[in-house]
Amino acid sequence: MQLQVGYTNTTSCTGLFIAVEQGMFAKRGLDVRLTLLALNSNIPSALVGGSIQIGTATPSVLVQAVTGGLDLVVIGGGAVNDVHKAYGGALARPGSTIRSARDFEGKRVGVPGFGAFMDVLFRRWLVEHGADVHKVNFVEVPLAQERDLLRSGNVDVVISGEPFYSRIISSGSGVLVAPFFNQMPDGLFMLYFSTMRSWARANPAVISAFRSAMEESAAFLAANPAKAREIIGKYTHLPPEVVASIAMPTVRLKVTASDVKYWSDTLLAQGMIKAPPDVASLVVD
Repeated sequence: MQLQVGYTNTTSCTGLFIAVEQGMFAKRGLDVRLTLLALNSNIPSALVGGSIQIGTATPSVLVQAVTGGLDLVVIGGGAVNDVHKAYGGALARPGSTIRSARDFEGKRVGVPGFGAFMDVLFRRWLVEHGADVHKVNFVEVPLAQERDLLRSGNVDVVISGEPFYSRIISSGSGVLVAPFFNQMPDGLFMLYFSTMRSWARANPAVISAFRSAMEESAAFLAANPAKAREIIGKYTHLPPEVVASIAMPTVRLKVTASDVKYWSDTLLAQGMIKAPPDVASLVVD
């Protein structure tokens, strides 16, 4: 069966890349075609429009889409936060005077998708550290453009993740001023595999095969980090020296309602949703 899977160009999708490259989908009868989307916030509309059947939605994007009326569900998890690894953070231009959360007030901050998980987590970090998020000028910037916009001075700060995070630092275009990822809960999901509820009901065997391939991919990632880095390089088009320095993702497949509730509660507190969804109904067993 041919399957269109939408993704964004981050290392959180490494498991997906591996499953395609190593034939893990193919041997289960799935002809998976990957569709690159510039912004994670475009994943729900692509699912509804039918251009993809499965998408790598960040949890915050998924919850907002559901509360906005889209009938989406979670069929599995991907990368999770590991507080012992440097996945990303807030990067400013060299020479920046930013030293605290309040120093971001008045600054122009590029985020890779309004309402996407990095945007939401950074806003939460600002509030928890005493800053007024309403005084921060947020602009939407695709990850692939962050380095150039930071270098040109069009933004003061970018909120970035791998693999672009390491490239910005190694090129001297930005310096880390807030490693807020390391202050978020350990094991927090950064990516869900999502689909339309109607499609999930009609294709249980496909979902089972997809999950099985992703389980094999997770085992491969843990056992073959060098090969995994080669695959990341192929899909991200980054030079080997940059790929060699990035933090490899930690993957967990099983998603529970409590995992989704963290994001629902965070979005509710930030006023990004008006009422919480029925989180138990969002996770397909």
